[in-house]
Amino acid sequence: MENPAYRPKWDHYYMAMAHMVAERSTCDRLRAGSVLVKDNRVIGTGYNGSPPGMEHCDDVGHLMHENHCIRTLHGEENTLLQAARLGIIADASTIYTTYSPCYHCLKKLIATGVKRIVAGQIYRDERVFTACEEAGVEFVHYTPDADWLDYLASMYKDMPREKIEEVKTANQISNTDKEYKKDA
Repeated sequence: MENPAYRPKWDHYYMAMAHMVAERSTCDRLRAGSVLVKDNRVIGTGYNGSPPGMEHCDDVGHLMHENHCIRTLHGEENTLLQAARLGIIADASTIYTTYSPCYHCLKKLIATGVKRIVAGQIYRDERVFTACEEAGVEFVHYTPDADWLDYLASMYKDMPREKIEEVKTANQISNTDKEYKKDA
């Protein structure tokens, strides 16, 4: 076997997802994402963004109150809300998040039964550590594996040019179809 696939550990796998989810964020003050997991199955995802049907910071600017943008929901909130809308219970789950939760989101995570928080970066409020300890929630400051990062970097770099052109062509056809249907 020439190029064996790198099979990541669960924490690496879900943190990579959280980083991809963060790319959907619509508030440039912080592009954060999270993935809620139970029994090694994704049960919710979320990113910093406005509620459905409301304007986004990226489109109309920030709605500031006491030095905070209140137009958007935090990634952790959106993750819990998505799971709730689908009737999924977060009890005994793990949340993977690109940044440690703010204190308000932490309270919601604790209240819904999240038992483990894996955070990529520590964000502002260090009171979350003592609150997690008090509530019996495990807090992990995630450290990526160098081999996993190398593998991620090579995944797209090594994609065959033919495959890239195939994807671009499919996207162009898809966009042309959308324009045709919109004009019809």
